[in-house]
Amino acid sequence: MPTDSDAQLLAIANAIAAADHPIKQEVATWAAKSLGQHDRVEADNTSQFAADDWRRCADHGLLGLMTPTEFGGAGADLATVLLSLEGLGYGCRDNGLAFALASQMLSTQETLVRFGSAEQRERWLTPMINGDALGAFAMTEPNAGSDAYQLSTRAEKQPDGTYILNGHKAYLTLGSLCDMVIVFASTNPDVGRWGLSAFVVPTDVDGVERQPNREKMGMRTTPFGDITLHDAVLPSTALIGMEGAGASIFNAVLQVERSFVFATGIGAIERQLDEAIRYAGERHQGGQPIGGYQAVSHRLADIKQQHETARLFMYRAAIASVTGNGVAMSAALSKLVASETGMSAALATASIHGATGYVSEFEIERNVRDAIGGVVYSGTSDIQRNIIARLLGVG
Repeated sequence: MPTDSDAQLLAIANAIAAADHPIKQEVATWAAKSLGQHDRVEADNTSQFAADDWRRCADHGLLGLMTPTEFGGAGADLATVLLSLEGLGYGCRDNGLAFALASQMLSTQETLVRFGSAEQRERWLTPMINGDALGAFAMTEPNAGSDAYQLSTRAEKQPDGTYILNGHKAYLTLGSLCDMVIVFASTNPDVGRWGLSAFVVPTDVDGVERQPNREKMGMRTTPFGDITLHDAVLPSTALIGMEGAGASIFNAVLQVERSFVFATGIGAIERQLDEAIRYAGERHQGGQPIGGYQAVSHRLADIKQQHETARLFMYRAAIASVTGNGVAMSAALSKLVASETGMSAALATASIHGATGYVSEFEIERNVRDAIGGVVYSGTSDIQRNIIARLLGVG
């Protein structure tokens, strides 16, 4: 008798086989018509977050896709989630908006779904799904990036059961605007990573301060900032799970984020490829379309190959997520291939467009800047290679 896992695996297989899957096409068409109608060049120049478009995504049901129905979401299978995120990345030219949405879904919301208490879920999941609240995920610190578990943020338990938090979390997606943040802090520094715990922290608590948006090279429409905690008092109900479970929670959620946060980026690569193909057919030099020159046609063929490879690695990670086999390797490969493909494809399409790919008004060069951050966040490319080497037994 078929199981739920069998159904999910069949859906993933169908997603892989259908390059123009109806779910992806529906979201792409909707996003192209409904999102990014503002001046995107100006929004990029001034780091404007498209709050209205975020609300439209929520109203369309995208933020609730991955959340089970019992918690107020759509309870979609993983294939539907990934196809929808691909479609969003293809149809929405605001790469920062699409990335921020995927980040909240796959990190903050996923933490609450998998590890949060009934009270925590009730308080925060519905507002985030509905677009009424923004959530951030805070592990990184100024001096703890790739060495993620060496945290200086402390959570001291008091005799009355409350916790006092002090520390500084850095480079948080949605950090400058978030209404709540999942904070990882040490409750027992003597035992290292085994003393880390996770907390739900509303940003309106005394002692919790959101820092202003940090300007960055790309993804400039994604709010990005630090959170500082100065003697912030939290009730015992703010603890996620048990004391000391923080490292396990972080690792489990990070595998999901690494595997799938580039789904929107994979959709964006496909959009860039289609635009470059059209341009190569319309732009004439030397009496023929530039696509007739092997230097251009081979570059387009390379982008196609790289896009398909990245997509296959992501869906391979989806299979691993369903079966539980090889999750760590699949997550690292998915993140590594998708992030580096995003960067190389953006550079190649900019080159094909020539001067129009270099100036800002045609919105081609922005793809390059947006892609570069991908080799850094969720673990740098070097960290992914370290993980892969270690799993191969040579690291």
